[in-house]
Parts: sequence; structure tokens; C-alpha cells
Amino acid sequence: MSRPIETDYSKSSLGQDVAQHIMSILQGIRFGSLEIVVHDGRIVQIDKHEKFRIKTDSATH
Repeated sequence: MSRPIETDYSKSSLGQDVAQHIMSILQGIRFGSLEIVVHDGRIVQIDKHEKFRIKTDSATH
């Protein structure tokens, strides 16, 4: 069983900055995913993967 992640982010301005940054990224993604990497209970990396689909005219193929 995994232990809960304990952070002090909620009490610091750093935590507010990280949360605000995550919300900003989420609002900008139309299709994709956001991966948050945690080491020792602290966020160390945020990866954004976004998909762009190209519409093709099926009548020309």
C-alpha cells in the first residue's frame, strides 16, 4: 500500500504558483494530457502532451 504524499505546497506561495501554472496549462490544452512527476512528495516536473489532428478532405483521396 502506498503512503499519502505529504507536501507543504498549500502553505507556500510556491504551491500557489505551481497550482496556477497547472491550471494555465490545462486551460490551454484542447486535446492531450498533463503529467505531473513527483519525487519524495514534491512536484519536480510537469510534462504537457498535446495532440493536433489534421483534417483531410476524404473526397480528394
